[in-house]
Amino acid sequence: MLDGKVALITGAGQGIGREIALSFAREGAHLAFFDCDEAGLEKVGAEASALGRRVATAVVDVRNSSQVDESVNKIIDSLGQIDILINNAGITKDNFLLRMREEDWDAVIAVNLKGAYNMVKAVARPMLKRRAGRIINIASIIGLIGNAGQANYAASKAGIIGLTKSVAKELASRGITANAIAPGFIQTRMTDVLPEEVKQKMLQGIPLGRFGTPEDVAKVALFLASNLAEYITGQVIVVDGGMVM
Repeated sequence: MLDGKVALITGAGQGIGREIALSFAREGAHLAFFDCDEAGLEKVGAEASALGRRVATAVVDVRNSSQVDESVNKIIDSLGQIDILINNAGITKDNFLLRMREEDWDAVIAVNLKGAYNMVKAVARPMLKRRAGRIINIASIIGLIGNAGQANYAASKAGIIGLTKSVAKELASRGITANAIAPGFIQTRMTDVLPEEVKQKMLQGIPLGRFGTPEDVAKVALFLASNLAEYITGQVIVVDGGMVM
């Protein structure tokens, strides 16, 4: 589905980002990975290379616009182009609002929202020149419904949705689409640390009766990145087993 395409994925070292990377590799895409986890980058890079794909990796702090710009230019020099951007890098620093430290608010907004802005801005110019591109931002159902103890995370993911819709309107005339995926409870290292009673309570609110997997999200990302979704832009696709209806 992605033969000859080049996809740039942030937060690719684990979880959802890693699964998207490998699903894209299996469908013929060459890959560039940005992450702060050098060991994770090396591992997913080796896995993608073993599938016969060209791979470029870089340790990048997406909060740093000059570092992002420089790294994107190096990717274009190395792989020739960027057809697809997956903004997946994200962190959580949970606490109730009255207990939340200002630095924890700033850190989550900086990585999750400013990081996505930096990445979109960096790839938009080369995509505009080629009059083609796919931008896929990983949001969250928390950006749609909020969650106690996650005001910073909810604000960042709601911002991602607004960013996606604005980018979709700005870039549509040049053949570039922008969409968001809003996962629900997905089994990753980030959610594994939650207490069992919290997990069971959340499971009761999922009509399909199971937690999501990174593969569930990767399938939607693959669809949005492919020609099957060429007439879809500015949308938020919820992948949550029916939690939010």
